[in-house]
Amino acid sequence: MKKTFLFLFLTAFFHINFGQQKAHILTLENSDSFSYVLLPDVQNYVKYDYNQPILEFLTAWVADNIDNLNVKAVLCTGDLVDQNECLVPPFPRFGNQTSTQQWQFVSHAFKRLDHLVPYIISTGNHDYGYTRAETADTYFPEYFTVERNNKYRNCLTAVYNNRLGKPTLENAAYAFEDKHWGNLLVIAMEYGVRDEVLQWAKELCDSEEYCDHKVIVLVHSYMGAGNNAPLLKKDKYKLTPINGGEDIWKKLLFETKNIRLLICGHYAVPNEDFASNVGFRTDKNKVGKDVFQMMFNTQALGGGMSGNGGDGWLRVLEFMPDGKTVRVITYSPLFAFSPRTKHLAEDEASYNKFSFVIE
Repeated sequence: MKKTFLFLFLTAFFHINFGQQKAHILTLENSDSFSYVLLPDVQNYVKYDYNQPILEFLTAWVADNIDNLNVKAVLCTGDLVDQNECLVPPFPRFGNQTSTQQWQFVSHAFKRLDHLVPYIISTGNHDYGYTRAETADTYFPEYFTVERNNKYRNCLTAVYNNRLGKPTLENAAYAFEDKHWGNLLVIAMEYGVRDEVLQWAKELCDSEEYCDHKVIVLVHSYMGAGNNAPLLKKDKYKLTPINGGEDIWKKLLFETKNIRLLICGHYAVPNEDFASNVGFRTDKNKVGKDVFQMMFNTQALGGGMSGNGGDGWLRVLEFMPDGKTVRVITYSPLFAFSPRTKHLAEDEASYNKFSFVIE
């Protein structure tokens, strides 16, 4: 009951204030730009029933701003749930929702985007096994299917089998076209990325059909925080085989000429400042092109791993009409809807508001 009341309150407040333009309204710098909206790991919104309205508010905000921000797709770095299949969560760190309740809710939250915009998700370690990546079992394919969102039909172009041998959206590629940017390809890959998946992605990028596309890779675990953030080694979970960030760079990004941007989440420092939960680095691939790599994971900023889930932070990646500049905006609709907190809605720190150029 309290969850329903809180969401109705947030929704009413959102529409009243935005309708009268008393709250902060996010706009693109150039009306000819398009954007991708980036959601970080959402497990800490999902595992507590009293945090769940914040995630639903975020997807409602995205749905309301698709035209305003010319959104081509929503990207999410994974860890949709805190436990994939845990009947009795070990309180309180792991939330107060069973795994079934978590999957049902996160599916419901993303449903607000169905038939409006494609959403592209890289599965995280918490989306597998019992609590985190003990096995290859996951309920992701049952709750996130192609059929639920007709916007996939316009962009989904290839899939690859998961660890259980089934073709799912765990490994999937999505093609987009823009009059200024030409052709783009977004490839989402499973947590831990097996060698055969890296090879599939490389062959896709090198193929005649996609060799001239600018490619964005979305993967859960890859690097840490800070400028020139360190690449992560293999995680020590029972799920095998696993490639870490160093492996993904060597086997895929360095070897592939048209991958220009990688986005990841996973890494988080509870109860630390914003700078410790975001990362960025640039390296050159084998043909001398810059490959930009971005880590964004705010789930611990709203009071740690048992806090409010992340203060509603997301990113808007504005692709400017010059066909080469990407402008990064770090934004909280949660802060934006109230006139009392709207001045906090855009984080102005250099690590949260910046641009990079894809030549």
